[in-house]
Amino acid sequence: MRTALQIVKEHYAASDRHDLPGMLADVSPQVRWTEMAGFPTAGTWVGRDQVIANVFEPVGRDWSAFGFTLERLIDGGDEVAALGHYHGTYRATGKSMRVRTLHLWRVEAGQIVAFEQFTDTLLVARAMTR
Repeated sequence: MRTALQIVKEHYAASDRHDLPGMLADVSPQVRWTEMAGFPTAGTWVGRDQVIANVFEPVGRDWSAFGFTLERLIDGGDEVAALGHYHGTYRATGKSMRVRTLHLWRVEAGQIVAFEQFTDTLLVARAMTR
């Protein structure tokens, strides 16, 4: 069985390829996905369909060249922390941002069951403001 670290690493590799099915391959149908308060997709979304509709679709629609650059993974057994940064340009304003970000993942029985995002939402909001 793959480790939590391997599963999270494969998620980011799929993200780099813009491969949504690959990103969701190991995500539990009951995942609890939390985007930080103040972030444009803020909230806790339960299940893959909610994550797609409330996180991935709006980000793809509203941001150009949005991505997460992974700098390092921290192995905590069933929990994995990913440190890196978001980058992208908000389509409505043409402003870009680069924001330090931490993702916290929990994996159980080979599936991602929880995700939580921590980031500087002020820098994101500045890119979204005319």
